[in-house]
Amino acid sequence: MNGPTESSILEKTRSKLRTLIAGAGIGRAPVRVDVRALDPAEAIGSVERTDFPIMVGKERMIEAQVLSGRAQAFTDAPSEFRGHLEEIVAQPLDTNARRALFIAVLNALLAHLGLVKGTLHCRDHDPDECGQEIARHILEHKGPVKVGLVGFNPALAEALSQTFGADSVRITDLNSETMGAKKFGITIEDGARTNSDVVDWADLLLVTGTTLVNNTFDALFEQIQAAAKDYFLFGVTSAGVCHLIDLPRICPRGRD
Repeated sequence: MNGPTESSILEKTRSKLRTLIAGAGIGRAPVRVDVRALDPAEAIGSVERTDFPIMVGKERMIEAQVLSGRAQAFTDAPSEFRGHLEEIVAQPLDTNARRALFIAVLNALLAHLGLVKGTLHCRDHDPDECGQEIARHILEHKGPVKVGLVGFNPALAEALSQTFGADSVRITDLNSETMGAKKFGITIEDGARTNSDVVDWADLLLVTGTTLVNNTFDALFEQIQAAAKDYFLFGVTSAGVCHLIDLPRICPRGRD
């Protein structure tokens, strides 16, 4: 998959990040960055359900540390890095692994600077409670809308189905083993084929931050803007990008 173009969200983020680093006076300073793949127990703790992507081996979470900041990001291509901040900022964003490193490090740096909160994934019972909180927030602020969930998150999908009804929720995903499965009364669709249709159908979109890692967010973002639909990015992965580009994010149980 090709990397982002200069007009992409990630390239705009990189440009703002370079300005931020220069302003903070740490552009040339050596910064030690450790990124490691976390197993499910480390990432989300003890949860009763076993249907999270990280639990079935389709995604892993990497964790970055920049100075005092810690942050995580989901990816299907976990990798490790140790070096300097400027190396991460300069690397091409042409693979899922490199985009995941960039995003995790971005999140950690902004956490260090005190610019973002909730850069560590919620644990134990929090994922289920997070799904319920997001569903309640949408109902309270938007009413009984039709919701498109881009990126299968079981806790969120269940909460949306319970709150709005299965007929008012559509879910897309890129995992071939998930497509076609019926969860909480909703058949999961192939995101590569039906995202555009779901955007047209829905009143509000919930988009996983993993779309920034797998390079599918830009096309989806254009469709959402063209259709003038409400949307949120959800999860820890999108924390830094949402702050720098001013995109709406919802992540009520993210940890610091």
